[in-house]
Amino acid sequence: MDFDNTKIAFDYKTNYQLKKGYQLFKLMSNQFLVKVGGNLAQMALKLNLPIKLIIKKTIFDQFCGGQNVNDCADRINELSKYNVGTILDYSVEGVGSNSSFDSTVKEIIKTIDAAFNSDSIPFSVFKLTGLSTFSVLKAANLTTSNLSIDQVVEYDKLIERVDQICAYAAKKKVRIFIDAEDSWFQGTIDRIAELMMHKYNKNEVVVYTTIQFYRWDRLDYLNTLLSLSKEKNFKIGVKLVRGAYMEKERAMAIEKGYPDPIQKDKQSTDNDFNKAIELCVSELKYIAICLGTHNEKSCLQLIDLMKKNNIDTADSRIYFAQLLGMSDHISFNLSKAGYNVAKYVPYGPIDEVMPYLIRRAEENTSVAGQTGRELSLIKKELKRRRLFNRI
Repeated sequence: MDFDNTKIAFDYKTNYQLKKGYQLFKLMSNQFLVKVGGNLAQMALKLNLPIKLIIKKTIFDQFCGGQNVNDCADRINELSKYNVGTILDYSVEGVGSNSSFDSTVKEIIKTIDAAFNSDSIPFSVFKLTGLSTFSVLKAANLTTSNLSIDQVVEYDKLIERVDQICAYAAKKKVRIFIDAEDSWFQGTIDRIAELMMHKYNKNEVVVYTTIQFYRWDRLDYLNTLLSLSKEKNFKIGVKLVRGAYMEKERAMAIEKGYPDPIQKDKQSTDNDFNKAIELCVSELKYIAICLGTHNEKSCLQLIDLMKKNNIDTADSRIYFAQLLGMSDHISFNLSKAGYNVAKYVPYGPIDEVMPYLIRRAEENTSVAGQTGRELSLIKKELKRRRLFNRI
């Protein structure tokens, strides 16, 4: 596997798109510019200043598929030509009202319908923070026994919404991810994800939970989840990720005076992530996995394990996934070699997906070497096309 093959990685990009991508990542390499620019953009949108077109032509076009499901059709077809699937990700956060949460359910149903009608969309995905208030998710994090009467009503509505989504996915035979989020919500998410997997993963995996290994307790949780699935006779779907928001998690732990949930260093995160890959491959009878990573070594590790265990590259129990606009050198080279690959394709109204876009920009500046790696690969391809001197 040669992740340095930029001809394969960027074959789907026009010269113009490649140049624009280089300029955008160049700007995102400046942490100060990303921080200030993100704040100014959000302020300008709140003031109804005419900047949507600029956002749409730059960072939105790089990391999003469109403003609605139909808008994403061209991107889905473009990726499909290279055997790269699409995971439609409605990246609008709930605004705290039942009407907005119910609207989000309807939108997730649309993505399930899109997946049902297209072989190019292998998964749907949703976040619990789009379906309930932060206060209820947080209050139920450790136990539901201390919820107020009103919170119990809201929690029950949350369960109903999640069940509606998962039941519909099972009916349509569409696999669906429940995304991981901040640790102060994750206990609630784990509990509900387990409930849905127990209900809908009896014979095949429909519902996937997500495990972030930047937390030191997650490898133990994976083992616990595996034991639970064997004991109660259901299968588990797991999306493995390292995770994000480390700085926010540490700051909250210090502010609130509870033990830091984050690994002591990156190596500890990598170690647990690698062990999780090995565990999942050894237990494929019970587990279906999606490796959600931009880390080349992790992808190579999974490839090596698949070869050693004589697992076919197209085995439906194993997927690789990366975000749209990032790590094309991984996605397209994996796809070319016959592995199952999908891109997370976020969508939604520009002003409502700005928090997501800002996080993507900040992630690129905070993850060691991420922006530099993207720039070096695009630069290599521009040179191969004899275009670099024309930027």
